[in-house]
Amino acid sequence: MSEHVIKPGWFVVNVLNRAVAWLTRRGLSVWGSRVLAVRGRKSGEWRRTPVNLLEVNGERYLVAPRGHVQWTHNMRAAGGGRLLLGKKVEEFSATEVGDDAKPEVLRAYLKRWKAEVGVFFGGVGADSSDEELRAIAHKHPVFRITELRPVS
Repeated sequence: MSEHVIKPGWFVVNVLNRAVAWLTRRGLSVWGSRVLAVRGRKSGEWRRTPVNLLEVNGERYLVAPRGHVQWTHNMRAAGGGRLLLGKKVEEFSATEVGDDAKPEVLRAYLKRWKAEVGVFFGGVGADSSDEELRAIAHKHPVFRITELRPVS
């Protein structure tokens, strides 16, 4: 498995992510944003990070534009988590998508959020061929979200 990771800078961690998470916790989705809560694979503690929830052909996905970051490792171990938007909390199961099945999802993700995340995809964009998308697929984990159900 690839260990590709692009760590965020100070501004992203301390300003941008906090601002998006703050708005999302108050029920304001910024272009599909949610706060992902997933149990830590070592600590068992809930870990939270802002993510973009993508819908393609009626299916929901989480894409890791920065690569194999902590939440992706935790998701693999936990097999699911929670998505938060304001007071709405949905529990879900997650299945990792294989590299050969990623081009359609990566294309849709880049089409929607290229201005925000395009730099992490090494020049590959929404207009790239399936082969080009498949060539970078191993660097960007994708999880299909299923069994969304409200948590009271």
